[in-house]
Amino acid sequence: MKRTVRHLADGREIIYFDHNADHPRRAEDTRDLPPVAASSEIRRDPLTGEWVAMAAHRQTRTYKPPADLCPLCPTRPGKPSEIPEPDYDVVVFENRFPSFSQNVSGEPSTVDGLGLVPTAPGRGRCEVVCFTSDHDGAFARLSPEQVRLVVDAWADRTTALAQTPGVEQIFPFENRGEEIGVTLSHPHGQIYGYPFVTPKTERMLAVAREHGGSVLGDVLAAEQKSGARVIVTGEHWTAYVPPAARWPVHVQVVPHRQVPDIPSLTAAERDDFARVYLDVLRRCDALYDRPLPYIAGWHQAPVRRDRELSWLHLELFSVLRAKDKLKYLAGSESGMAVWINDATPEQIADRLRTAG
Repeated sequence: MKRTVRHLADGREIIYFDHNADHPRRAEDTRDLPPVAASSEIRRDPLTGEWVAMAAHRQTRTYKPPADLCPLCPTRPGKPSEIPEPDYDVVVFENRFPSFSQNVSGEPSTVDGLGLVPTAPGRGRCEVVCFTSDHDGAFARLSPEQVRLVVDAWADRTTALAQTPGVEQIFPFENRGEEIGVTLSHPHGQIYGYPFVTPKTERMLAVAREHGGSVLGDVLAAEQKSGARVIVTGEHWTAYVPPAARWPVHVQVVPHRQVPDIPSLTAAERDDFARVYLDVLRRCDALYDRPLPYIAGWHQAPVRRDRELSWLHLELFSVLRAKDKLKYLAGSESGMAVWINDATPEQIADRLRTAG
């Protein structure tokens, strides 16, 4: 893998990851761009203790541009994009409309100065990851070698963001499909460097402490022994429907040994992940005979604490409960965070195995 760092016209960093070590990256961004203006703030909910991000500047972000003006495609004559090169393998760049940024000012305080609701600058980092230069492609149609390059890029960025001031947790993820809320159809994902440990991770860590160690290893062993919900098994990874699945399509892809984050994976584990995950994605697309809208994200350990309680895994879920029906988060889910699934985990697993 060749790694090349450049900068866009407004100063944002862009990193190219290439299969070919001899591939030159010399193009310069000639656009006339104003400086990035981020105004991110975080506030701590006094009732739940959870942090909430405020990023009002994101209202002006790019929304469903036509394919010939896609900002994630390579630059074409007369059509400059966020990637000032005629082609690329995998590329990562700083988001122009970040939820969290290093370029925010201010100091910790409280709302209205009353001491009840803590506030702080939303100081972190948000990056865009383009998986391929093919606008009409999809992660499920990448080659294993291309997926391995994406994994290496995720690992590189996790290592770099862990050294970024203010970042406490790193979350690489992909949103796919308009039903999920995707506004750019080019195959891409994002990486959030949060200035706090996320609520879901905090809850999993609390359960792990009560358990005396990561629960995921015990769950993995039980799923491997049962087999009732296993979808795909590789040499180093197992993909299964979680036994208390919340979503109509819900899969966890788990390494067979406990590691805290993507950089800790061996070369063999990264290669095997590519094979297992591509199998999962192709089953997902075959489930309803249409591209499945989904969110897929990596659960990694916090940067500075509780790493011994964490077990890296990828979680994929979809709101599509039938070919033409969506699961909406209604009163119980949205109001009280109590999920009600329309299918059992065993039924979901059987459908995915059959789809394969």
